[in-house]
Amino acid sequence: MLTIIEAIVFIAILILTIYGFFSPLYLRYKLIRMGQPENRFDNPFKRFVKAVTSFFFLTCSVKKERVITGLVHIGILYGSLTFDTVTVFHIFEGLSDKIHIHPVHALVADIFAILVFAAVLYFVIRRYIVRPKSYTYTNNESAFIYTLLVTVTLTFLLYEGATIALKPAESHLAFFGQLFAGFLPASATLVKVFWWIHILNVFAFILYVPRSKYMHMFMGPTNIYFRNYNPKGIMKPLDMDMETAESFGIVTAKDMTWKDLLDGFACVDCGRCEDYCPASQSGKPLSPKDIILKMRNELMVEGKAALKNPEAGLKPLMERVYSGDEIWTCTSCGACMHVCPVENEQLPKILGLRQSQVLMEAKFPTELNTFFKNMETNSNPWGIGASTRGEWAEDLNIETMAKNSDVDILFWVGCANSFDDRSRKISQSVVKILQAAGVKFGILGQEENCCGDQARRLGNEYLFQMLAQQNIETLQRYNVKKILVTCPHGYHTLKNEYAEVARTMGIEDWDIEVFHHSEFISRLLADGKLDLDKSFASSLTYHDPCYLGRHNDVIEPARGILKSVAGSITEMKNSRYHSRCCGAGGGLMWTEEHLGTRINHMRTDDVLATGAETICTACPFCLTMLEDGIKDKGKDEQHKVRDLAEIVAECIK
Repeated sequence: MLTIIEAIVFIAILILTIYGFFSPLYLRYKLIRMGQPENRFDNPFKRFVKAVTSFFFLTCSVKKERVITGLVHIGILYGSLTFDTVTVFHIFEGLSDKIHIHPVHALVADIFAILVFAAVLYFVIRRYIVRPKSYTYTNNESAFIYTLLVTVTLTFLLYEGATIALKPAESHLAFFGQLFAGFLPASATLVKVFWWIHILNVFAFILYVPRSKYMHMFMGPTNIYFRNYNPKGIMKPLDMDMETAESFGIVTAKDMTWKDLLDGFACVDCGRCEDYCPASQSGKPLSPKDIILKMRNELMVEGKAALKNPEAGLKPLMERVYSGDEIWTCTSCGACMHVCPVENEQLPKILGLRQSQVLMEAKFPTELNTFFKNMETNSNPWGIGASTRGEWAEDLNIETMAKNSDVDILFWVGCANSFDDRSRKISQSVVKILQAAGVKFGILGQEENCCGDQARRLGNEYLFQMLAQQNIETLQRYNVKKILVTCPHGYHTLKNEYAEVARTMGIEDWDIEVFHHSEFISRLLADGKLDLDKSFASSLTYHDPCYLGRHNDVIEPARGILKSVAGSITEMKNSRYHSRCCGAGGGLMWTEEHLGTRINHMRTDDVLATGAETICTACPFCLTMLEDGIKDKGKDEQHKVRDLAEIVAECIK
């Protein structure tokens, strides 16, 4: 169809388009390589399968959070793939009269043309009429991409219609093309004109995508390939050599890992993270989406400048890119990471920024001065003398490991259950359960320190490592092999983070099993070592602690136990993996909530909406926050908050 001159012009445009497509990709590759090393290359087959299935079945997008939007994205995806292959055929049709598109392919293309038009209409209505709060409205990228999707599809149909008008015998199954052919004259010139218009529209689309947020079409599957397969929320030890380390935590974008930087270019800008972030939903200035996008913008400006002049380096992020109100209102609940369709990771960035603020600038909420002092002097947030840590166990016939270390399991009591009067009842209930089941156990008493979780999430890595090393030495001395924990934060830290600290101490054979009490009680019931009455008469709902459910996938044990004593439970709207945080995570138990609505009040509203008389949880901090919320709303006479262990202990035959 094309003349020799036209073919030469086309090939030149094609070469320029290919260069224009890969040039920004190469720039972003260089920017990502500025990040710190991180091993995300294990299990290549598993990673490949996950990335491919996520791309072709859009499992990343078709989630509980936005099912309809995910399904519409499928129409866009397969419409784009169909038109990509059709465009390849059209290119060859222009270069040779002997090549024609297959009839079935033409039928599929026409079907997806309708789906693309419908999908664009859906997104236009959603973005510009419905206008969800979590969407970004400060640029015209979306309008431009919607225009390109429509023009690429429309020019394809015009070319197809002009071809059918000229050669009716080639209409085949192209029903949409036949419709367009009815309005077009039979003209070889018109066929060529629409061919050029369609091809140039396609090339414009190809050139635009890698220069926009829509590069997530490529970077998203790549990011999914490099996803984190460890429990979410794990923090890695910093090099705490004060004499050699130049900085601690994240000061500039170059202090982030290459995977952190990749997140910026994979971001879909969909706002799912904001929809489920308790800080964002309570009116605080934290936007998990902005944590990612601000970093991406920083790279595209300061990162590009640093590539041209490496000696200049990058500027500090805090106060220039991020504010203190952003990083200090995060509860580290992980809701943002759980719902992200492309596996972006906000927590390492936020917590890394906290580390640099605490360790290098000594900038943190003023209330934390008392917290850090208490931890340093008495190894617990309350600042109560360590000698009183075991007072809760008086008259319970419990031996410490110092007196008898020949036990089946160590009961790691934790700070809240040792010092807080209300939480001590949880410890006493656990003891009653263990004794009823005939479990040989011991406690550390005053040898137990805080696990360090909250010091670590608040940025004080030095304090965390000091506490962790002391605890690890104690566990090694008693040759502990199994630990029972009631606090999900201690559970997460002991199970997932102490092993790495132990390796920095030269301990390679760290093989301690850690159980949350919901898991352990469930096992006792399954083994027939615990007999419960089905006698709990109060109506029940269950609040999933973030560090137990979302971070560690421990969802079902507590529910199974509660159903065994009460028959059924009423689920909250936001439950299981979508459980709303109580507001105490990330160390915020020890800060004042000055901005927006109190998060524990939002969770209390979720609880009260069920009408349940008893609210069960499996975390001492969640228990405190929910009890406070119930009291603040004047509902403490009608509704009671109980720990799982308290309910089980009450139902022992």
